[in-house]
Amino acid sequence: MKILIINASTREEKSHSRALTKLFVETWSKSYPKDTYIYREVGLTPVPHITNEWIGAAFTKVENRTEENQNALALSNLLIKELKEADIYIIGTPMYNWSIPSGLKSYIDQVMRINETWKFKSGVPDGNYVGLLENKKLFILSSRGDTGYGENEKNEKMNFQTTYLKFIFGIMGVKDITSLSLDNEEFGGEIFAKSQEEIHRQITKIK
Repeated sequence: MKILIINASTREEKSHSRALTKLFVETWSKSYPKDTYIYREVGLTPVPHITNEWIGAAFTKVENRTEENQNALALSNLLIKELKEADIYIIGTPMYNWSIPSGLKSYIDQVMRINETWKFKSGVPDGNYVGLLENKKLFILSSRGDTGYGENEKNEKMNFQTTYLKFIFGIMGVKDITSLSLDNEEFGGEIFAKSQEEIHRQITKIK
């Protein structure tokens, strides 16, 4: 299988989410040594924001696109090609202000494209979205300063990180989603150490 690793942290050496994606690859490789990996950096090398030219090109029929349209969509086409070719997606992302880093949001804007990763069922705006990324699996490996962001937990309503990622990738057709979170970073000490031990245990059990 082909695995796409997406790292979103703006930190490098001290990034906890990067440490999680690294651990995932090390663990997965032991069980599936023939699998291959693609790395997409959206934190240290942010993906450009979409532009007016991009929007115009994306909503122009393929047969009517000019060279200028094609140039505006060149990066988007590459990113979507990576998504279509990969079998498994691994997103390593910190929680910034209860949401995702801006680089990851820009990436999503580039790949959330009508008739490429999703479409309207009837072919016209009908509110019925059909995802075009089929038979894919997503692992979200997140890091957070606080805790309690899960379902029915104290900070659930403040979680615009994993809830958003699950929703947006669900719209694009990804239904098999596993979310693991490293919490309590801001507290440090024994509390954070226990959180690290737990998520490391969870990752090493993934098959």
